[in-house]
Amino acid sequence: MATEMTNMASGGLKEDFAALLEESFGDGNLTEGSVIKGTVLSIDGDNVLIDVGLKSEGRVALKEFGMPGQPAEIEVGDVVDVYLERMENKNGEAVLSRERARREEAWTLLEIAFEKTERVTGTIFGRVKGGFTVDLSGAVAFLPGSQVDVRPIRDVGPLMGAPQPFQILKMDRRRGNIVVSRRAVLEESRAEQRNELLANLKEGQILEGMVKNITDYGAFVDLGGVDGLLHVTDIAWRRINHPTEALTIGQTVKVQVIRYNSETQRISLGMKQLDADPWEGVELKYPIGAKFTGRVSNITDYGAFVELEPGVEGLVHVSEMSWTKKNVHPGKIVSTSQEVDVMVLEVDPQKRRISLGLKQCHDNPWDSFAADFPSGQEIEGEIKNITEFGLFVGLAGDIDGMVHLSDLSWEQDGEEAVNQYEKGQIVKARILDVDVEKERISLGIKQLSDDPYASAMDGITKGDTVTCTVSAINDGGLEVSVSGGLPGFIRRADLSRERSEQRPDRYAVGDRIDARITNIDKRERKINLSVKAHEMAEEKQAMAEYGSSDSGASLGDILGAALTKAREEGDGGEDVSAAQAAPPAEKAAAEKTLAEETAAEESAAETIDDDQEKS
Repeated sequence: MATEMTNMASGGLKEDFAALLEESFGDGNLTEGSVIKGTVLSIDGDNVLIDVGLKSEGRVALKEFGMPGQPAEIEVGDVVDVYLERMENKNGEAVLSRERARREEAWTLLEIAFEKTERVTGTIFGRVKGGFTVDLSGAVAFLPGSQVDVRPIRDVGPLMGAPQPFQILKMDRRRGNIVVSRRAVLEESRAEQRNELLANLKEGQILEGMVKNITDYGAFVDLGGVDGLLHVTDIAWRRINHPTEALTIGQTVKVQVIRYNSETQRISLGMKQLDADPWEGVELKYPIGAKFTGRVSNITDYGAFVELEPGVEGLVHVSEMSWTKKNVHPGKIVSTSQEVDVMVLEVDPQKRRISLGLKQCHDNPWDSFAADFPSGQEIEGEIKNITEFGLFVGLAGDIDGMVHLSDLSWEQDGEEAVNQYEKGQIVKARILDVDVEKERISLGIKQLSDDPYASAMDGITKGDTVTCTVSAINDGGLEVSVSGGLPGFIRRADLSRERSEQRPDRYAVGDRIDARITNIDKRERKINLSVKAHEMAEEKQAMAEYGSSDSGASLGDILGAALTKAREEGDGGEDVSAAQAAPPAEKAAAEKTLAEETAAEESAAETIDDDQEKS
C-alpha cells in the first residue's frame, strides 16, 4: 500500500515536471536552427526584446530589422520571423537572429528564382575586392565588377543603395555563395530596345543618346541598345581637332541619323546638322576684296587656317602671308589663337573654301620701292646671301635685290668676281630693273662704271683686218688679244689656207698676227678671227688689180708678150709671126686655169664668212 502510494506520488511529480517543462518551452515545436515567429515586446536602445514563447525572451540588434544602408522600421507589437540559434545562453535568454531568419527565407526564394531563371531584386551596399556586395532580401550575394554594366563604369556611387534587378549566375547554399549579374539584365533589356529602335530607325531622325566612348576620329553614342558613330567632322561646324574638345564620356547629347545601313546595322550620327549651316550665303557675307578680323585656328606647313566665325574658316596660303618673308614656315609669322586681319581673295561655296591674304592688309613694299627708287639710281645695301647665280643685297622695306654674276664685273668672269664678296659686306649697286608683279629687283655693280670695251667694240666691224697678239695656245686654236684688250679666238682651221700649216704650235705667246674679223659677239665680248680668210682676201684683191681691164692688158696678154720676148732673145731674129702662132693655145689654157682657181678661192672665202656668221 505504501509502495503504491510512493509510486503514485513519484508519477505525479514527473507529470508535473513535464507539464512545467512543456509550459516553459512552448508548444514543443521550437527547435534550434529553425525560423520561428516572435512578438516585439519593447525597443531598448539598439536592441529589440522579442517573445518567441520560451521561458525567457530574446534580444536582437535593431540594425538587423533594416535594409543595408537604411533605418530599421519596426514597432512594439509587430510579429516578426527570427532564427532560433540557441534556447538559452549564459544569461538565460534565447539567442535569436532576424538577419539569419531573413537569409534562410531569402535562400529558399532565391533557389526557386534560380531554377526558373527569374530576375531578383537586390541592393548594392558594399565594395569588396573584385566587385561589390548585394543584399538579396537578407542573402548576401557577390557582384563582379565586370557584371555591373555593359560598359566600364568609373563611378558606382549612383547605383549604391538603390533597389534594382539582378540575374543569379550561380549559387551554393551549402557554402553560402551567390553570384549575381546586373549586366545580364541590362543586355536583355538592351536587346529588346535595340530591336525596337532598329525597326523604327530612319535617316534624318533625331535621337538622344549618351557618349559611350571617345576615339581620335569621333565618339560612339549609345542610343539605347545600339551604338552610332559620331565622326569628329560632324560634331560641330567649327574646326575640332579632337572630340574631347566638345564631348565627354557619359554626356547626354542630341544627334541626328545621317546614314543607316540596315544590312550592317551601322549608324552614322551628326550633331552639327541640328544647327544652321554657316556656309549658307557665305559669298554675300564675305565678298572678295573685303577685310575681316579672324582667329588663327590651325597652322600647317602650307599655310594657316583663320576662323572668320564659328564653322567658317579660310586658308591663308604661305605665299600670301608676307610680302618679304619667303620660304618661311607659317608658324614663324603667326601663332595659334592669334587675332589677325585678312583680306578675302577667293570664295568657293561648293567646295566650302575661302582663300585669304594676310599681306594684302599691309602696304606693298615693292610698290613703295618702285616709287622711291627708279631704275638707274645708285643704292647701298648689305649682302644678305651669296648663291651660285649672284648676290642678294638687302634694301629698304626689308626687301632684297639681286646682282647677277654677269653684272659683277666688266673685266672678270662672274664666278671669279663673286669670290671677292662676303656675306654682311656693304656694297653699292645701280638699279637695273624693278618688277613689282614678280617682286624682283635687278641690280648691277659693274654698271657703276663705264664699259671699258665699249669704245673698242664700236671701233671695229666685221670684215676688218686687224693685228692681234697671241695670248694663249690650245689644241683648238689661238686665243688672241685685239686692240683695246678685246679677247678673240682663231680656230685651228682658220690658221692657214694650207692644211699642213694649220698647227697652233707654230705660234708662241706674244706673236703678232694679221687676221680678218669674221664675227663679233658684243654680249659675250668675243671676236672670231681668221688668218685663212685674210690670206684669201689679199690674193683676191691682187688678182683684181692685175687682171682688170683698166690696166690696159689682160693676164693672157701679159703672158703672151713675155713668151714672145723670150723667143726673140733666144732665136736671134727668127720670124715673130711663127713664134706668136703657138701662144694663143697656151694663153687660153693659162687664162682658164687662173679663172678656175680664182672662182674656187672666192667660193671658199664666202663659205668661211657664212660659217663664221652662223657660229
